[in-house]
Formats: sequence, structure tokens, C-alpha cells
Amino acid sequence: MEIFDKELLSKIDNELNKYVEKDNTLYNASKHLLFAGGKRIRPYLATLTYMLKKDNLDEILPPAVAVELIHNYTLIHDDIMDNDDERRGRTTVHVEYGEPIAILAGDLLYAKAFEAISNIKDPKKAHEVLKALSKACVEVCEGQAMDMEFEDRDKISLDDYFEMISKKTGALIIAPIEIGAIMAECTDEERNALYEYAKRIGMTFQIQDDVLDLIGDNKKIGKPVGSDIREGKKTVIVLHALENLPNNKKERLLKILGNNNATDEEIKEAIDILGDSINYAKNIMKNATEEAKNYLKIFDAEKRKRLEAIADFIMDRVY
Repeated sequence: MEIFDKELLSKIDNELNKYVEKDNTLYNASKHLLFAGGKRIRPYLATLTYMLKKDNLDEILPPAVAVELIHNYTLIHDDIMDNDDERRGRTTVHVEYGEPIAILAGDLLYAKAFEAISNIKDPKKAHEVLKALSKACVEVCEGQAMDMEFEDRDKISLDDYFEMISKKTGALIIAPIEIGAIMAECTDEERNALYEYAKRIGMTFQIQDDVLDLIGDNKKIGKPVGSDIREGKKTVIVLHALENLPNNKKERLLKILGNNNATDEEIKEAIDILGDSINYAKNIMKNATEEAKNYLKIFDAEKRKRLEAIADFIMDRVY
């Protein structure tokens, strides 16, 4: 079984294209990342969740792509805030089109998401989807603000970190699964199980991003390895290291962490120091992935297969 159904992904892309068909600078800027090889995990999760109970793709595709439009809006604004020059192996929108157009392109995608929701035929479902997506948008903003504040804070607990990633990254993994469940008219028990599954794969998604930043292939991840260290990001790996390293190694790590002028050798040294903490992060992901798959056991064994496979894919992915 292929984890990603090419035919289904093609239908998602066709649906996405309906909202950004115009050919002008603003729309081209909004499409710059949208069709630059993203994995489509979010709309795919919404669709697979829906398909646990129903099979009318025309019903699920508009709300599924709404989440992808929101996700890409956040990426454009993220890149501006982080001053990043590259994403998915190509120049970022603000570098290519300038900051004013990039901000507008992000805003356009945000607005188009709600246009997509307006295409849901059942008003009760449309209202519930709107609530779920609005909540996710609020949490992404809160999580992003927390992440930025962490860079200037000396003392951050692992609990703080997990709260931050549950909002910054988890919210837009949980939302498509909630939306799929709403559209499929899942029971409360099924929705709770799906929420627990989503919470765990959302956490794993961010932790694997943190791991890949240190030991990934920069061509595959589309940015330089170790950029989180230069930016002083307080990831689960760094927080665990700061709690557990002997003083000499801890002091050395703190000298390199957040130093924009750190050499490649110093970045490599910091990654070596973080070795045990990288393994700690991998163990968290392994346990969370098993728990996530266990929550799916209330669904049909055949229909849940791809959702189980995606949980493994998120933990094992290399980009």
C-alpha cells in the first residue's frame, strides 16, 4: 500500500487551484510556495479521516483545502518573521516578491480558506468547521508568539515547550482531523479518539522537525542544517540538554546557541554535544506514535491503515 494516494493528492491540488487561479503578481506570489512540493499532509489527513466513515469526496475537499491554505499563509508570514531566504528548496515569497506583496499573498490565502469553508453545503457542518479552524488559527498565533518569546527567556520548562508546540504546530494537525470527523459525522467517542491521535502526531511532527534541523540533509529539508542553533531556538532537544549536560558542556553549548556568527565547526560541535538529547527526542516520538496508532483501533482495520502509516511516516520522514 502506498501511504500517499496519488489520485487523491491530485484531487486535492485541483481543488486548491480553484481558489488561486488568477494570473497576476498577487496570485502568483500566493502560489509560489503553495505548489512548490508541499506534502499536503493536512488536507490528506482531513480526507482520510472523513473516509473512515464516508466516501463523498466533493463534500470533504473544500474544508480539507481550507486548512492547507491557512498552513501556507502561516509559512509566508513565518518566513518574514524569521528572515528566512529559502523554503522547500526555493526562495521565500518575501525574497522573490518583496515584503508588502508577501504579506498580502499570505492574507489572500487566509481569506481564501474561509471562502473554501463557505462552499460547505450543510450549514451546521460549516459552522462547526469554522469554529474548529478559527480556534486553530488563534492557537497558531499564540504558539508562534510563545516560540519567539522563548528565544529571550532564560528558564523554559519542557512543559512550556510542549504547550508551545501543541499550539504552533499541533493546532494545524489537529484541525484537519477534527474537520474530517465533523464532515463524516463521527460519534463523540470517535472524535475523542481522533483528537488523541492528532495530538500525538502533531507533537511528533514538530519534534521530528527539530531533529531534522540537526541531523537532516539540508537539500531535503530546504534550509541549512543547524539553523535552529544559530537562531537560539529552545527545542525539546536543547531544553533536555540544558537540564542534563555536565556544566562544561552546558556552558559550551550556551556559547554557540543563538550566535548568528557561529562557524560550521561550532554548529557541528553543538550537534555532537546534543547527541543524547537527540536520542531522548526520538524516544518521545516512538512512544507517541505507538499511542497514536492505538487510538485508531476503534475504526475499521482496513480504513485506518493509511492513518496508521502516516503516523509512522511523520516520525520517520527525512524532510
